[in-house]
Amino acid sequence: FSFRLMFTKMFKSACCQNFQRSLCTKSDEVKLAEEASRKYGSPGPTIFSKVIDKSIPADIIYEDDKCLAFRDINPQAPVHFLVIPRAPIPGISAAEDDDAELLGHLLVVAKNVAKQEPLSEGYRVVINNGKHGSQSVYHLHIHVLGGRQMAWPPG
Repeated sequence: FSFRLMFTKMFKSACCQNFQRSLCTKSDEVKLAEEASRKYGSPGPTIFSKVIDKSIPADIIYEDDKCLAFRDINPQAPVHFLVIPRAPIPGISAAEDDDAELLGHLLVVAKNVAKQEPLSEGYRVVINNGKHGSQSVYHLHIHVLGGRQMAWPPG
């Protein structure tokens, strides 16, 4: 039972859900990586880039030409998923002003997926940035957590 077979079964199952999907081809991924490299330098591959290129499996719950949303493998709440851009922006502090449309898209996707989960009682949206922000993967990602009452302050 290979990871590829497992991923294929998960993907086929996910495709049956009512999520809009516009999958990027490998050439689209290369183009996005080249554009990001010119803009942000050449960050090394991360676990998220491997989720994007499908070299490691993930429970993807939404996908379009700009981003993916998938369940966190170490959930901190009953519902915990991540929204990541396909372009490997290292973190929110590295985002450029002309990324505003993409950043807005990520938040709209987070809201729409949260609605489908359903998280009608509310949820928390978190972006960790840098060492003191506890960023562990240097590929911008939005955590969406819900399904229980969140405590405050969070840190």
